[in-house]
Amino acid sequence: MAGTAAADPEPGHRHPGPEGGPFDPRSGMALYRSVAGGNGRGTGAEGSLSEPRPIASEVSGEAVLVTGGAGFIGSTLASWLVPRNRVVILDNLHRNALPGSGLEGHPNLKVVQGDVLDPHSVHRAIRGCTVVVHCAAIAGVDTVLREPTKTMRVNIIGTYNLLEAAVASGGIKRFVDFSTSEVFGAYAYKVREGDVTTLGAVGEARWTYAVSKLATEHMAHTYHREFGLPTVAVRPFNIYGPRQVGEGAIHHFILRAIRGEDLVVHNDGAQIRAWCYVDDIIDAVVRCLVRDDAVGHSFNIGNPRSTVTIYNLAREVVRLAGSKSAIRHVKWDFPDVELRIPDVQKAREILDFEPQVDLEDGVLRTIEWYRSRMVPEAVPAAADAVPA
Repeated sequence: MAGTAAADPEPGHRHPGPEGGPFDPRSGMALYRSVAGGNGRGTGAEGSLSEPRPIASEVSGEAVLVTGGAGFIGSTLASWLVPRNRVVILDNLHRNALPGSGLEGHPNLKVVQGDVLDPHSVHRAIRGCTVVVHCAAIAGVDTVLREPTKTMRVNIIGTYNLLEAAVASGGIKRFVDFSTSEVFGAYAYKVREGDVTTLGAVGEARWTYAVSKLATEHMAHTYHREFGLPTVAVRPFNIYGPRQVGEGAIHHFILRAIRGEDLVVHNDGAQIRAWCYVDDIIDAVVRCLVRDDAVGHSFNIGNPRSTVTIYNLAREVVRLAGSKSAIRHVKWDFPDVELRIPDVQKAREILDFEPQVDLEDGVLRTIEWYRSRMVPEAVPAAADAVPA
């Protein structure tokens, strides 16, 4: 698309709370409130969201369909693109990060409430679009363990419906499919896109997400080779940041730290992850839209510099939040990813991608964003905070 006028989805579910914020059914308390007045750009605090990076201006005058666009990553992408493009969001609103995002009521935005499993909804949403970014999926360990069949149906059949509709429309300039870093299995150290993918034992529900995402990645590439659809696949490595809804570790840790509650860590917390701030993956996705040589490729997108054990991540969140929260270890008997660090050299060479936000900076930004939206009664008094 150069030269033309152009999410490790997170797990779980929260019911909508007062003013659109997620609602914690255990405490009967809204976790944070929506803050109006955002300008629909990026992901900062107080509703005055950070500016999209300059690369976003290279996508202009397009009609962009973002499936799962009401979610964490999708809504952030929509915020970057909506000033210069018509953006269509297709989402069942199961997780809704749109309230307070600055996107509501934007003249360039259309929200189609529907499901990717419904071909009619998909065809209705894609009509007139020139770009598709397919973020919609069932994700998150708890959700996958609870609903493995639904996970595979949504991820595989939903992607098939989108690819079929894209071919039928005849006017798609780019189709970006969200895969996952979990295609590399339980141990992934500086893995490259060409490395052999590793899947868990058959019958183990934990791996149905990875299996289904690897299948959709293969499907996207075959549609490129067989039908000429210009597809790209991205493999996100542990995305976090403002607007995250679901069960993600940093999301969980920050909310609990701000509220002075225990942070729950599975087993000894020695699992190792490389964390990528949401603006960095959005930057990479936009580069996939404007770089013609991205077509036909898969890309690892993450930040190898921001690598830490889960236990030390919890400690950092407590420190940066100035919290007195304790860290509580709980036994976890299910298979887990023990090590996940990407090699992003291919994205550097083809997309000119480089992650910009390191872990401490990203966690501080995210803490500020959530703190600005917390219901006051849920926030510990400043006098009770531990100095950072």
